Amino acid sequence: MKTILIPTEDHDAMPAVLEGARLIAQAFGSYMEGFAVRPSPGTYVTVEPVSSLAISGAFEPDTANEAKATFEAFMKAANVPLGGQAPATYSYGWPRAEAVEDAYIGSYGRVFDLVVLGRPGSQPENPRMPPLESALFDAGRPVLIVPKQAPASIGRNVLVAWNRSTEQAHTNAFAMPILQRADKVTVLMVEGGATSGPSAEEAAIHLRRNGVKAEALTIKKSDRNSAEAIGEITLEQAASLGCDLVVKSAYTQSRLRQMIFGGATRHILANATLPVLMAH
Repeated sequence: MKTILIPTEDHDAMPAVLEGARLIAQAFGSYMEGFAVRPSPGTYVTVEPVSSLAISGAFEPDTANEAKATFEAFMKAANVPLGGQAPATYSYGWPRAEAVEDAYIGSYGRVFDLVVLGRPGSQPENPRMPPLESALFDAGRPVLIVPKQAPASIGRNVLVAWNRSTEQAHTNAFAMPILQRADKVTVLMVEGGATSGPSAEEAAIHLRRNGVKAEALTIKKSDRNSAEAIGEITLEQAASLGCDLVVKSAYTQSRLRQMIFGGATRHILANATLPVLMAH
């Protein structure tokens, strides 16, 4: 994870996003690049139907300058040096002067190893949903989603939300550099909430063969029948185990199905209080 993209705008989780990206960059000696992102012209704050999260916001002409000032002030305060040419080192850059629309994240993110964004919320001051959707569905890269509270660590004690799916296998592969550095990795599978495929123990064996300190944990969904139950249990287990990161595939079910019935992704996006690494 040598290159990290940080779409930057004015929301209440931005300081935590920058610190989350910095922690990853410090661990891997990564180059962090920021740019100002803005909603499409003429949009306004509304609610995204799948997750009940804010999908837009007002755009002011000075957004690009303010975003750059926020980004650079953080990097200088953290003593992160200005980046140069390849190979990547622990550094930062801001090569783009103007603000760009959300869709650019999905395009430009394809030439980075990781995109870091804030966890969307329902209030105007919260991070918006379109930047996250652009990154998840169009970049083809993992996305680190950071809550409002800045993390003290990321990736020392990790919960892998194993549901046997192809999407989760992809997400595990993206997360492998972090998992290999972790002190503890728990591969959680909730009975009754997984597709057909390898067990949690088989997934843990695969990780151990790749040098990951992984152990399997399979629990029952019990009498919780809501569509969000898997997400609820995942976050509960992460809290009880003291995890500082959840590795979770995004939208194993279709977004339309999640809109109608809910789902684990929807619940985690709305409620996670620790960083989540997602990929689709």
